[in-house]
Amino acid sequence: MFGIVRPCAHRLSEGLRTEWMAHLCGLCLALRSDHGQFARIVTNYDGLIVSVLTEAQSERATGWRRTAGPCPLRAMRTAPVARGEGARLAAAVSLVLASAKVRDHVADGDGLLKRRPVAAAARRVAAGWDRAGARTGAQLGFDTALLVDAVDRQTGIELLAGPGTPLLVVTEPTETATAAAFAHTATLAGKPQNAEPLAEAGRLFGRLAHLLDSVEDQEADAASGAWNPLTATGTTRAEARRLCDDALRGVRLALRDAEFTDDKLAHVLLVHELRQSVDRAFGTTACSHRAGSPALDKAVTPSGLRQTGSFGPLPGNPYAPNPGSPVGPPQPPPEPPRDRRGLIAGCLVWAGLACTCQMCCGTFNDPWTHRRREGLCSQCDCCDACDCCSNCGDCCESCDCCDCGCDCSC
Repeated sequence: MFGIVRPCAHRLSEGLRTEWMAHLCGLCLALRSDHGQFARIVTNYDGLIVSVLTEAQSERATGWRRTAGPCPLRAMRTAPVARGEGARLAAAVSLVLASAKVRDHVADGDGLLKRRPVAAAARRVAAGWDRAGARTGAQLGFDTALLVDAVDRQTGIELLAGPGTPLLVVTEPTETATAAAFAHTATLAGKPQNAEPLAEAGRLFGRLAHLLDSVEDQEADAASGAWNPLTATGTTRAEARRLCDDALRGVRLALRDAEFTDDKLAHVLLVHELRQSVDRAFGTTACSHRAGSPALDKAVTPSGLRQTGSFGPLPGNPYAPNPGSPVGPPQPPPEPPRDRRGLIAGCLVWAGLACTCQMCCGTFNDPWTHRRREGLCSQCDCCDACDCCSNCGDCCESCDCCDCGCDCSC
């Protein structure tokens, strides 16, 4: 998985989380159906936005969801998944962009790709993905040559870029590619009037993707000697942040000019979550689940009473003595469950949980104690006290489209 929009489960309501997973699984299954099992490795978070935008503009009809069979990545559960032209367009775009990423790594000589036989094999895989994406794109009326041309121009631009080169010159090919993909969703949905505003939103989304990737990789690129746009052009992180903030505002304004049937998920991903991605890249996001965050600093009121966090009790022992509390003496903790699994049985269950990613996402029962636990996603640094609708006054202007679990009425 790769992508800049990685929504935290704590910021999505149950309905939006189901919708998001439907598009993610729909993209994965579209890749499998059209291009084989191996193509599923190019499934990425940003590609599914193409599917989300197509559906957001389309009228609801029968057959827009289907029930997929059990999958290890869903803990062997069935689930409703998105189907149709939006998922197939997302698959075509994902293949071409993954091909570009592989070729970029080959050009940089990253890791094993320094070796000629490995690099040659990677180029053949990338070329196959280009052809596969072109076939699906042609069936949908989308010319993936626009994406391939943008990728090819990127290499030449990077070779010529140096100190003083405007950073937006470097990001232009990515902007052009994403603008074309976003605009074609309007064609698929039968809303040609949306093509222009969505092309603008796509152009700015591409700019953000390129900038945030550069910001997150700058230190690693410096250590390895790899090319980085910020370092090569001498652009400061402050200037990069300014460009990102301008792009965020532009995406928001462009979406307002488009006509949607149901834009709830699209709005959350491209307004709230995109802002979170920028904050995460620049290290300005505080997680409510970690010590030192504002939410935990207010864990105890002046009267000494404990507060409850946004997602349940705050860390700490709730049975410890609390000086000044009027609620009486502390109560003993509950008895631990006695039906513990043995060592070998617990290890087998643990292996099953790990293989099905349940220990990464969602919740699961402890392999030995059966206690309910949160996956690693619950420890992410993107939650920010479910602050997905904070400062909505300057971004939503009294919209009611958040529905992200905060029950805010922004």
